[in-house]
Amino acid sequence: MIRSMTGFAEKKFAGPSFSLKFTVRTLNHRFFDWSYRGEYIGEIENMLRSLCQTKIYRGRVEVGLDLELYSPESWEVRLNVPLAQQIMRAMEDLSQRLGKDVHLSADRLISLPFILHIQRKSFTPEEIEFFKKCFSRVLDEVVKEREREGREIKKEIRRITREIQKAVTRLEKLKKKQPRLLRERLESRLKELGEEIDLAEEKMVEETAYIVQKYDLTEEIARLKFHLDYLKELLASKDKLPVGKKLDFIAQELYREANTISSKSQDISITRESLAIKHAVESLRQQVQNIE
Repeated sequence: MIRSMTGFAEKKFAGPSFSLKFTVRTLNHRFFDWSYRGEYIGEIENMLRSLCQTKIYRGRVEVGLDLELYSPESWEVRLNVPLAQQIMRAMEDLSQRLGKDVHLSADRLISLPFILHIQRKSFTPEEIEFFKKCFSRVLDEVVKEREREGREIKKEIRRITREIQKAVTRLEKLKKKQPRLLRERLESRLKELGEEIDLAEEKMVEETAYIVQKYDLTEEIARLKFHLDYLKELLASKDKLPVGKKLDFIAQELYREANTISSKSQDISITRESLAIKHAVESLRQQVQNIE
């Protein structure tokens, strides 16, 4: 299945003890790349990442979370009493040494490091399931967006594929003329070298056959057709696994074959067709870069 790597979704959910809002944005990337910003949720983040990888296989995934707890009972407040007592004794000792009273207010005391510790209580299994359920719904929206964009990309790729296919068909027709052109060029070259050079017909056929074999385009055209067939097969596939890397590889191979044809070409018409294929493949590669 052709899916884009770009998508966006944002949803807010209300639970029994808290509300949350997930924002998910996906972008192009060679691999799966996870980025999380928001409230610290500990191991739940790893659960969300694993869940994400079951729906999105490639691309950068940027996840944002806004969390609002309803009840004060959701928080745990701990005061380090032994440390506070030790600090107060140290202040009393300092007062005696200086000969004057040194004060430390209560609000100043609790603002000192390691005195007051406030943290959210651990989420219950039910709350963790709520997190996962909400995140899954947002991911489903992102996947739908990626699939919608993927359909548009597929249309463009098919249009480009038809262009390449037409150019290959024209190449097959032009290829048939190349042996005659090579022989005429050989005869013309021999005449330029001097009238005294006179090759027998058998020798002329042998030399022509050698040159034709050297510049033969049959294998390159066959490989172009094979790659185009594989490309069409991938476009038609209903498999949910990503195909972007495979399509990129096909584009590279198409470009390589067109390059080889251009280097072997002895006909300006063949050169034009190979250039047309290379131009179309460049457009293909731009589209493929956006596919998961």
